[in-house]
Amino acid sequence: MEMKKRISLELRNRTPAEVAELVVDNCRSTDGEVEGLTDDFKELEFLSMVNVGLSSLAKLPSLPKLRKLELSDNNISGALETLSEKCPNLTYLNLSGNKIKELSNVEALQNLKSLRSLDLFNCEITTLEEYRESVFELLPQVTYLDGFDQEDNEAPDSEADDEDDDEDGEDGAGPTGDYDEEDEEEDEEGSEGGEEDDYAEEEEEEEQAGVRGEKRKREAEDEGEDDDDDEDD
Repeated sequence: MEMKKRISLELRNRTPAEVAELVVDNCRSTDGEVEGLTDDFKELEFLSMVNVGLSSLAKLPSLPKLRKLELSDNNISGALETLSEKCPNLTYLNLSGNKIKELSNVEALQNLKSLRSLDLFNCEITTLEEYRESVFELLPQVTYLDGFDQEDNEAPDSEADDEDDDEDGEDGAGPTGDYDEEDEEEDEEGSEGGEEDDYAEEEEEEEQAGVRGEKRKREAEDEGEDDDDDEDD
């Protein structure tokens, strides 16, 4: 599917200005250029164009709020100065699997002052001697290169952090959950006790009704005997 058509489908009845995230991976760029993206995508914060056949970023529109850009597995070899002009607030850039060979190719990223994470996996540049040291020196604003900082500490995984937060939340809710469970048991016991009391009251009422019935029966029999006595007289 062509990139322009894919972007149109991804809008899903929204206007470009309403889109904050856009993923068009594995579609096709007919001439190696960005197609279908316009300046109207002014609220876009995350853009993924993985394996779309890009060889140039010259037609990338102005995306002032873009913070994360995925461009892996394309044919980009340079001319990265476009990124600092069109996406000045980028914090994460993935260029892995492209045709970037020299340090001079990434030098243009110096103007991306907010860039914190850069991925160049499977690019020829990674085979250069002292590649990591050179990139960190060239781009001092970058904290993580290919997922690790200068001390080889792995970059935090935002998804893993979210999962940890969820687990912490579950642990924190544990006592509350146990407490609720106990409350339910107490409610059930109270309910059972109430049912037993009701049942006992019903039995007592039935017994009293039975006694009253017997009493009325005896009174009726006594009246009958009195009538017989009168007739005899």
